[in-house]
Amino acid sequence: MTEVRLGEGDSVERALKLFRRKLQKEGLFKELRRRRHYVKPSAARVIKAAAALRRKRKKRRTREE
Repeated sequence: MTEVRLGEGDSVERALKLFRRKLQKEGLFKELRRRRHYVKPSAARVIKAAAALRRKRKKRRTREE
């Protein structure tokens, strides 16, 4: 559970800002986006392989330059 402690003079806006920052650091937004739709294991493998291919091509391009 994420918790934000406030001082005496802190506003609600500041608390929300701190809360959002903590959630982002914990990677919660990425996790929510990832779990929004179910991805079949076979489709996940295809996506993972395509991402690896993109990284490989990008690395090769940067080495050539």
